[in-house]
Amino acid sequence: MSRRPLVAVLCALAFAPAALAATPTAPVYDFKGRLIQTPFAPVQPARHLTKQHALRLFLADRKVNDWLARYPTKDRLDEANYQPDQHSWEIKIWWGKAGEIATGRVDDATGQVLEAWTGPQVAWKMARGYHGAFGGEKINDPWIWGAFSLAFLVGLADFRRPLSWRNLDLVALLSFSVSLWYFNKGRVFTSVPLAYPPLVYLTGRGLWVGLRGRGTPGRPLWPAWILLAATVFLVGFRIGLNVEASNVIDVGYSGVIGADRIAHGQSPYGHFPIEGDLKACGPKDAAGEIRDRIQTNGRCESANPQGDTYGPVAYEAYLPGYWIRGWSGKWDDLPAAHLTSLLWDGVCLVGLFFVGRRFGGIDLAAALPFAWAAYPFTQYASNSNTNDMILPAFLIWGFWLVSSHFWRGAFGALAGWTKFGALVVAPLWLTYPDRRPKIGFVLGFAAATLAAFSILLLEPNPLHAARVFWDRTFGWQLGRASPFSLWDWRQYHARGLPDLHRVQQALEALVLAGAAAFAFFPRRKSPLQLAALTAVLLLGFELVLTHWFYLYIPWFFAFSALTTLAPPPVREPEPVVEPELPALAPTAH
Repeated sequence: MSRRPLVAVLCALAFAPAALAATPTAPVYDFKGRLIQTPFAPVQPARHLTKQHALRLFLADRKVNDWLARYPTKDRLDEANYQPDQHSWEIKIWWGKAGEIATGRVDDATGQVLEAWTGPQVAWKMARGYHGAFGGEKINDPWIWGAFSLAFLVGLADFRRPLSWRNLDLVALLSFSVSLWYFNKGRVFTSVPLAYPPLVYLTGRGLWVGLRGRGTPGRPLWPAWILLAATVFLVGFRIGLNVEASNVIDVGYSGVIGADRIAHGQSPYGHFPIEGDLKACGPKDAAGEIRDRIQTNGRCESANPQGDTYGPVAYEAYLPGYWIRGWSGKWDDLPAAHLTSLLWDGVCLVGLFFVGRRFGGIDLAAALPFAWAAYPFTQYASNSNTNDMILPAFLIWGFWLVSSHFWRGAFGALAGWTKFGALVVAPLWLTYPDRRPKIGFVLGFAAATLAAFSILLLEPNPLHAARVFWDRTFGWQLGRASPFSLWDWRQYHARGLPDLHRVQQALEALVLAGAAAFAFFPRRKSPLQLAALTAVLLLGFELVLTHWFYLYIPWFFAFSALTTLAPPPVREPEPVVEPELPALAPTAH
């Protein structure tokens, strides 16, 4: 063997580790310039399916076939594209005005349909039934959900009178669980209709109590001290679930971003992180999108372009959590969102104790916070770490101070400028307890409104900031499309789905008329009537929402629970000392 070939072999062996460590993309030469390794060219596996074969397999899927049967084939466009990185076919089905009506993937090697999404599942990933997408896996576990529900019933039901309105009310409050079960299975066209019977029933019960002024007879089997001890245990369990087994959806992420913008001297509206053409600073997600971009503030942040759609208080309420836990700029575990959710959950619990103590004594003071702690949908919202605890917190404390016109107005405004739905109760609260509007309420409402919207002054042009606020909130939400109500199914242009838009408009007018009427009738209202009619208006608002979700149940739950659990002789509250008001404000109540 000559020395030159031997040197070439030794050189090849010397370069072998480096060649194995990184796949060469160009020829490799030794120090003499001789070729010792050629570039690696991966062999693409041969395709097993043709485009037409992949389409036939997808269209034969039972779920896809059942949905496509709602559409005439003449206006349908079928599309199939091979994805070499996934060795599968991406299928898209389009139809006329409805747009994309089905999508999915077919495995090229086996012909198996790997994914099949139809109708609302195409554009709405939350409609696909991903386990634990909201609240994490633990709260959605049937055993844990069932344990909460059982505690709720056992703790509050009247076992002396099994066939009572009180027990039926409690069952109705829990019956949203049936709808949620189908939602978690991705069966939106079953889950949505099942949410309306309890909404309608609770509205009717609130009307009955609110107009008659009579409470629901009955009482729980357990003494107050047992319910209070159970509440303490449940609160600890709830905190543990939130800290160890929850997630933060986009709503909670929005709150943290908004608090960050305010803390840095900027209005949240129009300044949320976007994707656009900004420089990427992170990897692609499972859908192939890069959400982490260098924003105009020079920071790498995860995009959330539609997060600035809530009232200003929805972001200001996150400031304590943001100041304590901060924000990394990414959609990570978001400890500030967890802290905020736990904080406002606690504010609701404490507020319900004081409401119960003031209007029903120690028995009601034990029953109301227990009801909140044991009700699974309040934990569902807590585990999703949303802002849906903030609205009821302000209304609960406003109700506790109901005899103070100023503070009733202030807390009512803070609730309304968190989630706009709470504004529907403003006329009712304005005239409590009789028909006359209260100047103190107006002053409290105005003071809280000015404080809430003061963040618009952080912008160089507050008038422009106000226009941006309108466009990003009311302007966007009024035209919002959603499959999570009966009212917008017309968007799918599918046979068998009703177009109830006109019915929705009629009900919206009815809700507005009710909000105006309750301001004057009944002529004089008791605290129980105020609670019942507050629940009715919040329920009515949710009934006509185009985008409704289970996270909104805590908005009305406290007042529905008070309507059910308060003893029939609800005592009138003692007057609350008012803050000093201008001379034009009346001093007598």
